[in-house]
Amino acid sequence: MTLSSAPRTRSADTDAEAEQYNETLRLLSEGSVDKHFDPYVDIDWDSREFEVTKGDRRWILPATTDALGSHAWYQALPEDRQIAIGMWRQANIAKVGLQFENILIRGMMQYVFSLPNGSPEARYCTHESIEECNHTLMFQEMVNRIDADVPGMNRPMKLISPIIPLFSTLLPELFFVGVLAGEEPIDHIQKSFLRSGADIHPIMQSVMVIHVAEEARHISFANQLLRRRVPQMSRVGRFLLSLAFPITMRILCDVIAIPPKKFWKKFDIPKYVKDDLFWGTEQSQHRLQDYFGDVRMLATDTGMMNRSAKLLWKACGIDGRASRYRSEPDRSSSHFAA
Repeated sequence: MTLSSAPRTRSADTDAEAEQYNETLRLLSEGSVDKHFDPYVDIDWDSREFEVTKGDRRWILPATTDALGSHAWYQALPEDRQIAIGMWRQANIAKVGLQFENILIRGMMQYVFSLPNGSPEARYCTHESIEECNHTLMFQEMVNRIDADVPGMNRPMKLISPIIPLFSTLLPELFFVGVLAGEEPIDHIQKSFLRSGADIHPIMQSVMVIHVAEEARHISFANQLLRRRVPQMSRVGRFLLSLAFPITMRILCDVIAIPPKKFWKKFDIPKYVKDDLFWGTEQSQHRLQDYFGDVRMLATDTGMMNRSAKLLWKACGIDGRASRYRSEPDRSSSHFAA
């Protein structure tokens, strides 16, 4: 091979990679056209089956899929208290989900604004934003039906939420790491509920089924975008992103998984219960690590699991084995989703 042939070979490789990436985006866009949901068409909110009534035991948090539901303190409560806590908790998870997706939509539209004509990313990102808008409608309707005045995210996150979308054009790689940091824990939690076969309220069941089905595309896109963009970054840029990766994952996971102060105060939940659930026991630490098997695989595959990054993953408490494939179940021990 001559010196002059190397650039041509690399250029051919780059063209092939770009073609493959664009084909993936085309398939994702077609998927959004062929299989999408409308929360006011696909969920019969006003049916008798979907009615939210007092004393419905299906709002009790399942011991097999919810960390609080498995805790001895919760299980010792009277049934009406278990139901009230379960309804409030599920409503707040939905509120956090819609707030996160609101941030994502704003960032995605900011990103699309910067793309050139003919960009396959522009089309797919717009499809995804439409789906996310429907998700926010769906989540808010669930909150309204439960009739719980839940705040969703904590106050610091709400304060910085107007700034986060700007990163989609200033530091797009970091923005899409943040997208995965928000989507992966919610996806993991909802899949755990659906796989368990627990008897949950039809509103929750329908919302989760729709959300998981469409989030699979959204997570796939963020993965593919990072797999394409990260190797093109400078060595310094990639190193800095590798350090920001676990920090972003841990911060946003806590925002999504840990209920706000209002929850603990409203239901007079002891501090030791919160400590047990987030993340003061070996079981809860394992659950936290399990959320991130897929993104550890992504970090490894894109060259971002260097020695310094590994130390940060460990310091953040989210180190562990990388998944071998997307959504690989953790079979190492029995554990519960948050």
